[in-house]
Amino acid sequence: MNDDTPILEQVTDAVGGAVDATKDAAKTVAKKVKKAAKKVAKKVTPAKKKKAAKKSKKAAAKKYGKKASKKAKKATKKTAKKAAKKVTKKKKKAKKSKR
Repeated sequence: MNDDTPILEQVTDAVGGAVDATKDAAKTVAKKVKKAAKKVAKKVTPAKKKKAAKKSKKAAAKKYGKKASKKAKKATKKTAKKAAKKVTKKKKKAKKSKR
């Protein structure tokens, strides 16, 4: 402590220095916390993607439902065609057997 400067100034300088030091410390801690939070976020994001995949499964199920109805329509058409082919084959066989 200097005897030349008043005590009040010395105290304010000391407190100001302490405030500056705490600000710097707080900034560095905040930076470290942000970095750690980013790392954790990177590790956690795959879990969020899995949740998104679950949502997409619902969407896929809806699409599957649409596809299933389309497949059912196609299947009915195919069965009708196959039945028609079978009938023609039977007629051809019947003609051959008459010969």
